[in-house]
Amino acid sequence: MPRSANQKLKLLVLLRFLQRQSDEQHPVTMQQMIEELARWDISAERKSLYDDLEALRSFGADVVAQRGRAPGYYLGNRDFELPELKLLVDSIQSSKFITQRKTLALIHKLESLCSVHDAQLLERQVYVRGRVKSMNESVYYNVDAISDAITRNRMLRFRYFEFTVSKERRYRREGGFYQLSPYALLWDDENYYMLAWDGPEARFKHFRVDKMTQISAMEQAREGGEAFRALDMSAYSQHVFGMFAGVPQPVKLRFRNHLAGAVIDRFGKDVMLVPEGEERFTVTAEVAVSPQFFAWVFGFGEEAEILSPPEVREEAGRQAERIAGLYGK
Repeated sequence: MPRSANQKLKLLVLLRFLQRQSDEQHPVTMQQMIEELARWDISAERKSLYDDLEALRSFGADVVAQRGRAPGYYLGNRDFELPELKLLVDSIQSSKFITQRKTLALIHKLESLCSVHDAQLLERQVYVRGRVKSMNESVYYNVDAISDAITRNRMLRFRYFEFTVSKERRYRREGGFYQLSPYALLWDDENYYMLAWDGPEARFKHFRVDKMTQISAMEQAREGGEAFRALDMSAYSQHVFGMFAGVPQPVKLRFRNHLAGAVIDRFGKDVMLVPEGEERFTVTAEVAVSPQFFAWVFGFGEEAEILSPPEVREEAGRQAERIAGLYGK
């Protein structure tokens, strides 16, 4: 009997069948493997399958033989364990900058990395509809374009928009293009931001990646390299609030003791907490003072207070007065 043209695919078909159909709770039998190979017009016998499974083990596949009441074979160790895939699914779901359509597509690809049985467990975690998601379908490719420009040391050209009350795009600079030097992609409050150097203004600016369109790399090399090398990127996101840029300066604050966790989450474990009495502590941190910084402090109510420098404390008071004015005396 002549051999099928698909016979050379035997090991590949067998490996994919184990990847998708088997796990520790669902081992597959020899008969199931023979039937799957037959679907591909590939002949197989039990004796030859033993050799094939051993060949897969030699290749590095963790093919486990299970004995007992439910004998069979399954793929043990995989590139991603189920808890790791669940973590990735949760991260994708909670990311605002990834659109609903791209979220579902990425999760579907992650499901292909485990058995169909475990994929059902991932599917049960998918609650995408109704969540706040980006409306810019091209954001996934924006990240790639920005990364490419950074790698090739090229300036970037793009348009930037914001939404109006009627939910329409309104482009800044009257629709004109920005021409800046990209240096980093930052993650803040579930959004992606690009950190870029503005040559004419000689300072760094932030741009929401999902609000950038018509991105293209330019022929000019990036500017601002010396300024970027002077930045401590590991600490940068700690003193910038809501991606509002500003000149970092030391600010001293006082908090109630139970807010120590919130302060460490914001400024990192290396920040020094100095006890002040039995109920409070003070901390001095580098902060880019902005309305978002004041909003963070005000969020703790009377349990947080800006102590110095005087001009920052006074500005906080003016901010509080303006807000209080909206609600009467």
